[in-house]
Amino acid sequence: MKRGIKKGLLVLFAMAIIISGILIYGKYFYTYSSGYQAGLLQKFSHKGNLIKTYEGEMILSRVAENRSVSGASEKFYFSVTSKTIANQLDTIQGQMVIVHYKQKNAPLFLHGDSEYLVDGVKVTP
Repeated sequence: MKRGIKKGLLVLFAMAIIISGILIYGKYFYTYSSGYQAGLLQKFSHKGNLIKTYEGEMILSRVAENRSVSGASEKFYFSVTSKTIANQLDTIQGQMVIVHYKQKNAPLFLHGDSEYLVDGVKVTP
């Protein structure tokens, strides 16, 4: 009898660990979507108190048409985990860029403040 209860608790504990692992993976590491965004790179910084992350901001709407920013512009906030991509973005602020991103279900504090993680960048003429 005692042995059956211990075995049941062990199975229940193992199931809880497996389900927790699946939920954590789905929330923080699973790529919900990926794609491209084009716009004017307005801001790029390296910030944080204990863990420093690279954070950026792009202006999206109507910028490519006439190079002026309207009052109704949308902003695209993103994080960067690669030092190489961060160095590229740091030197091209104020220019039109196209970035490739991966969207996660939620931001992980080690990867930055945004659910959008940029993993590629190209300057547009």
